[in-house]
Amino acid sequence: MRYLLKSLVLICIGLLLSSCAGQKISQYANEKPTLDLSEYFSGTIDAYGIFTDRSGEVKKRFTVLIQANWTVVDGKKTGILDESFEYSDGSKQKRIWKLTEISPGKYLGKADDVIGDAQGEAAGNALNWAYTLALPVDGTVYHVQFDDWMYLVNSKVMLNKAKMSKFGIDLGEVTLSFYKR
Repeated sequence: MRYLLKSLVLICIGLLLSSCAGQKISQYANEKPTLDLSEYFSGTIDAYGIFTDRSGEVKKRFTVLIQANWTVVDGKKTGILDESFEYSDGSKQKRIWKLTEISPGKYLGKADDVIGDAQGEAAGNALNWAYTLALPVDGTVYHVQFDDWMYLVNSKVMLNKAKMSKFGIDLGEVTLSFYKR
């Protein structure tokens, strides 16, 4: 019994320490090219992606057509990203993001299936989003957390890797490549 208790304590400590580790947006501050969200997400962007479960198996493939534009509202940049998803099984989905730059490099995002606000921060060539998504699966909607990282490769290409979790348990990853027309 004592061995079991010690093992459980060590596992909990390990989980706590591993949850504190990870990349920070500041480590990308000097990376080039510099990501200007309103510049990259302007016009038409094509995206190609996969969802992998926690074992790494590809569960879904999809494409996204994004129509994006920005305006200045009350002195703040506001963007609309109109996303049309098409999955390999023929199903379709729509998400419309409303993004607001609240200060240089800091963003709020809203969408109908996002619970609360998405929080975004950019530095150098990278952008990190954190948000909760209402995800429908087999007739049930789950609220899952996303830790979403985007990296600008050049003026046309951006790569995206998002970890999805619930209650701190890894559920899988979404990987996307964006291509600006």
